[in-house]
Amino acid sequence: MMKMIKLPDGTEIPAIGQGTWNMGDDESRRHDEIQALRTGIDQGLFVIDTAEMYGKGRSECLVREAIINRRDEVFLVSKVLPSNAAYEDVLEACNRSLERLGTDYLDMYLLHWRGAVPLAETVAAFEQLKEVGKIKRWGVSNFDTDDMEELWNVENGKNCATNQVLYNLTARGIEYDLIPWHQEKRVPIMAYCPLAQGDRQEILQNGAVRDLAKKYEVSVSQIALAWTVQTGQVLSIPKAGQAAHVIENAEAGNLILSKEDLAKLNKEFPPPTSKVPLEVV
Repeated sequence: MMKMIKLPDGTEIPAIGQGTWNMGDDESRRHDEIQALRTGIDQGLFVIDTAEMYGKGRSECLVREAIINRRDEVFLVSKVLPSNAAYEDVLEACNRSLERLGTDYLDMYLLHWRGAVPLAETVAAFEQLKEVGKIKRWGVSNFDTDDMEELWNVENGKNCATNQVLYNLTARGIEYDLIPWHQEKRVPIMAYCPLAQGDRQEILQNGAVRDLAKKYEVSVSQIALAWTVQTGQVLSIPKAGQAAHVIENAEAGNLILSKEDLAKLNKEFPPPTSKVPLEVV
């Protein structure tokens, strides 16, 4: 069965979802991308992550088409830009996202990254959106440990439900202090680019990863994706524009790597031994 993770409010969601970065940008791929998202829902990958920034709203519009008549099956996440993080701007940006998505609420709304607006002001806007039912919960993205500490000391900052950050075999810096911080606070990590985007070749060509793929009779991508969710406290959101890739991703959620095989991956892609500045894409 698909691994599940638990949000701070007790809600359980699958450990693998669907990212939509760059989706909706190419009209020739639109049909395949919509079918991919729908296939993902069918496969149990019902967390769909998007953002107002993605294609200046085109990604949200694509998601709207994909979830027509299926909104109740989806855990919908979107993000507000830091340039829209002031109180009134957050409220207006959320309304625009809701309109593009064709829904009257978001399951999760994230601050895409930190900007100049004080966190207290953005949090106050998020809490207001919760109060009126336009979002069910909120979180952040691209926050390092010191950012999370600061957020935790803001009024209602402890209501943060997740932190979406870069995490994959080639980007493990968050394991040194950010993941332990989240584990202590019981706030799950949401991993974007779990297959490493442009650096993916390093993973795909690695001999140890290839050997494990043969051992488990899966693809190298499935090994890399399964690795990100082994702890039960990380939700990975790979982007897949083809239905076949989505099915592969879903199958990776059922894959359990042995301790010996995890040790092999640690040797090939060593965990950090000191503080690493938060990596972003």
